[in-house]
Amino acid sequence: MKRNLVIVESPAKARTLAKILGKGYSLKASLGHVRDLPKSRLGVDIEHGFKPKYVVSREKSKTVRELKQAVVGAATVYLATDPDREGEAIAWHLAEVTKQDKMPYRRIIFHEITRQAIERAFKSPRSIDMQLVNAQQARRILDRLVGYKLSPLLWRKVKGGLSAGRVQSVALRIIVDREREIEQFVPVEYWTI
Repeated sequence: MKRNLVIVESPAKARTLAKILGKGYSLKASLGHVRDLPKSRLGVDIEHGFKPKYVVSREKSKTVRELKQAVVGAATVYLATDPDREGEAIAWHLAEVTKQDKMPYRRIIFHEITRQAIERAFKSPRSIDMQLVNAQQARRILDRLVGYKLSPLLWRKVKGGLSAGRVQSVALRIIVDREREIEQFVPVEYWTI
């Protein structure tokens, strides 16, 4: 008899869920993201709508191989990654790299690891929320475009080892603008009676 496969991010969570779910379920951990943009190149096709080109890293190839084998023998695959946009993206990547013909993939979310929360999650599985996945992908692509393009420029023009990022670059700009306002401040005497 085929068992249901539940994929979570952490091995500790897998062990805890195995105790709650019992014998009808097999649990595996992805250990976080299984795919990312390549480290050796930009990995974003700017010419075709900023399409990301994901790769499975060498460190994750064994995990992906084991997950693919586990999916083959499963009745249904439940993706129980974290309930946020990163977790949703991890669930989508897991479904993409382990995809089998006619294998049902269901997304479950819970905010606490209790028997009641887990049972409630399994009563209302859903499909992967592509809006959340797209939000995470947009953030990841922006991080790559800003960091990948600006950091080497900083190394050449300013100092090696510096980095530029989507958030830190804007925050630094705000700090610099505020510092310039402070430097240009001219004190004026002011009295009221």
